[in-house]
Amino acid sequence: MRSPAPGSGVARPSATRLPPPGARPTTPPEPMRAMVRAMFPALAESNVVYLDSAATTQKPLPVIETVHRYHASRTANAGRGTYPWATGLSTQLTRVRDRTATFIGAAHPDEVVFTAGATAALNAVALSWGLAALTDGDQILYNPRDHASNVYPWHHLRQLLERFGRHIELVPYRITDAGEADTADIFAKITPRTRLITTSHVHHVFGGRTTLEELRGRIDPAILLCFDCSQSGGHLPVDVTELGADFAIFAAHKMFGAPGTGILYCHRRMHDRLLPFLPGGNTGVRLTETGLTATGMPDLLEGGTYNIPGILALGSALEVLESFDLGVIAAHNRELTLHLIDGLRQVPGLDFLPGPAHASCAVGYGILSFTLAGISAADVGFVLSELGFLVRTGLHCTSSNGDAEDLDSVRVSTHIYNTVEEIDRFIQCVMTIAEEVS
Repeated sequence: MRSPAPGSGVARPSATRLPPPGARPTTPPEPMRAMVRAMFPALAESNVVYLDSAATTQKPLPVIETVHRYHASRTANAGRGTYPWATGLSTQLTRVRDRTATFIGAAHPDEVVFTAGATAALNAVALSWGLAALTDGDQILYNPRDHASNVYPWHHLRQLLERFGRHIELVPYRITDAGEADTADIFAKITPRTRLITTSHVHHVFGGRTTLEELRGRIDPAILLCFDCSQSGGHLPVDVTELGADFAIFAAHKMFGAPGTGILYCHRRMHDRLLPFLPGGNTGVRLTETGLTATGMPDLLEGGTYNIPGILALGSALEVLESFDLGVIAAHNRELTLHLIDGLRQVPGLDFLPGPAHASCAVGYGILSFTLAGISAADVGFVLSELGFLVRTGLHCTSSNGDAEDLDSVRVSTHIYNTVEEIDRFIQCVMTIAEEVS
């Protein structure tokens, strides 16, 4: 099996060069591709094509330098001392929080909580809000095909509450062929006991985008909305206020940042309904004769030592994303997705999972999954890696129940550093594999 060797060109599109939906995307000049490639050292001298940005994004030089600078110069603990190294770090973290609030569309910086990742953020919602607020008979609507981090915490919460005699119901809802949450099904399943609807903003396997806008004005405003924005943050503009989110979750490592850092958005209306998460040093509580008393957000959910290099790296990642322009990144991913769909439609034996390939209009958010007849997803991924294409295969961190097996697939996910030429070579490789196994 032979295929053209993957190249190293990476495009940074400009707003003026992006074609309309449905047109074949164009590639910026080589100097611009080289400039973007040079920002990502892991790609600069590599002959591989990285198509797994939904798992984690490559890291630009400013992020790498920020982490190195913290460890190599003036390492200290923010908020723990009055000397310049410590106070300077506290000021920097405050600035990153302010910048993050602006980046995600939060109205107030105290609505931004730094966590150990998206998984930790979703568990914080389940334990800090769920344990305090839910009573016997309450319901949570969720998508069992979402990432396990947006499924397991709710099951864990239900098991914990059962130990204290409170029985809540987890109500699953369907997805559409386009890979979006089925809002008609959600609306049909809402009852007076519904307390929370949780969903992926962009699905990690299907690549469908869900805003729940069809439910606005039709449901009780007391029902809370939780959006897992792990796949949309850093890939397209996200405004949590526009979404009407009560909670929103972001993963820094999927938006050019370092692993081990997450963002939890908590609308101010939720602040007095939360229990402390990981109470200890630096937690926004004080000990009184009656127990722990909250002293304010976001400290209430930020116990322990901050992941200082991770948060500082997040600040640098946001700067890089803003320099590219989120609208440009979103348009670039859309065009690459549409081009990928058009090419893969010609491959014999290839089936698309739900997602943009089944959408009624030209949409795409940089994620596409498929299967190939006559060969397992794992074997397709192995052959592609031998040819220099790095993709994700398997169940993609979906919950391990009987319904998850139909998600076993090859997932392709793009970002600003991918090009049309890479997609063309990828399509040709998949076509060659399909022909050899048919």
